[in-house]
Amino acid sequence: MANRDTGKNRMRLSGLIKKEAYQIIRDPSAIGIAFLLPVILLLIFGYGVSLDAEHVPVGLVIEKQGPEVSQFISGFYRSEYFDPKIFPSIQEAERALMHREVVGIVWTRSNFARTLLNTSDAPIGVIVNGVDANQARIIEGYIMGVWINWLHQYARSKGVALQVPVNVKYRIWFNSAVRSRNFLVPGLIAVIMTLIGGMLTSMVVAREWERGTMEALLVTPVRKREIILGKTIPYFVLGMGGMAISVAMAIWVFNVPFRGSFWALSLSSGLFMLTAIGLGLIISVTAESQFVAGQIAIVITFLPAFMLSGFVFDIGSMPGPIQAVTHLVSARYFVSILQTLFLCGDIWPIFIINCLWLAGMALFFFVVIRKKFKKRLQ
Repeated sequence: MANRDTGKNRMRLSGLIKKEAYQIIRDPSAIGIAFLLPVILLLIFGYGVSLDAEHVPVGLVIEKQGPEVSQFISGFYRSEYFDPKIFPSIQEAERALMHREVVGIVWTRSNFARTLLNTSDAPIGVIVNGVDANQARIIEGYIMGVWINWLHQYARSKGVALQVPVNVKYRIWFNSAVRSRNFLVPGLIAVIMTLIGGMLTSMVVAREWERGTMEALLVTPVRKREIILGKTIPYFVLGMGGMAISVAMAIWVFNVPFRGSFWALSLSSGLFMLTAIGLGLIISVTAESQFVAGQIAIVITFLPAFMLSGFVFDIGSMPGPIQAVTHLVSARYFVSILQTLFLCGDIWPIFIINCLWLAGMALFFFVVIRKKFKKRLQ
């Protein structure tokens, strides 16, 4: 008798999975969100969004020509970070800065050659547009890099030692190329997975209510557990397919290094997809309108994943109360896992603690779904 009941349960679950799979196949928007949206977003963010400053238009003002000035200025022409423009006077350069024709000015004074190795005077002046504070700091660092490198070469050519307070030797770990794309693309995968899991599943139950098919489903002998699994499994497979496309593009299109193991990536991706689907289903069983469910999903899934996950903005730089709120955003833990797996490798303390958070959130979401889903008409 128990075997017969188990067989019936499996048949009902199989039928529900097939029904949902056919619904996905008949709905082009679901296929587009799962497979086309990741490609579009990765192309936009991978090629269009960069925190690197390259080919920066910078104005060069030369008060007095000389071999030292020419050698120093040539460093800007050899650098891929600058697009230098010569101005005859500081007034014209400042006007260009105000009209945003340049974002910085390097001003070599008339006493440039005499004060090169004299720390009591400044042979150059630097003016940077500080509207974008982050870009201003980057440009200032690039200019100082050109200046210090050339100053060391000049001191060696004169046979003297350059007196600097501290001689810094540095190494950059994990992202030695200092490419913002290596940092952004793994985080973007978490945002894409949130969209796929949250947006799609937030409307599946609401769609059933709007179309009147939920009433027919409720009078059948299927159980709540079977309905929930029947709507979870197809979208889980769909989401993991979108994940595979995103990872493939990250590695082979954007050349982001992957130093971790694929089994760790698969495990963490599965846990995160369950949290995204769980949150989407909570929205769907609460809001019996597809439009309302979609709006709620954008507010509580996509926006937190974009703003509060560490994908773009450093969590450590946020105010204390906002940092506390980020612990409620599941994408925070997946972003940490992805950036670690891609750039560092299998760092088990980071991987395990974040996976435990994701597993706990997934379990909590599905317990809430089971409690809120009522197999009866209102």
